[in-house]
Amino acid sequence: MKYKLEIIFAVVIVVFAAVFLIQNAHIQATAKPGEETWQGSDDMGSAAIEATGYTPWIQPLWTPPSTEVESLLFSIQSGLGALVIGYFFGYYRGKRDSAKAA
Repeated sequence: MKYKLEIIFAVVIVVFAAVFLIQNAHIQATAKPGEETWQGSDDMGSAAIEATGYTPWIQPLWTPPSTEVESLLFSIQSGLGALVIGYFFGYYRGKRDSAKAA
């Protein structure tokens, strides 16, 4: 069979997605009304710090108008980081391959 590894990989991905969707449905069904089901550790850490009575020394210069804008900026930042890392990996691999050819 020519594409055995690809088929196995596709099946694993589909099974993983199915398990995730079933687990997510269970989490959403058992959540209390108004409860955030997928909150991050930043939210929990901030809540724990604010519970101690701590007040920040400085305020941010700019706050994004919505969480969607914040997610967009984070995605752009991660994409640029991946681009830089990929460029350097490609540059050094090309440099190595051209040294082998010479």
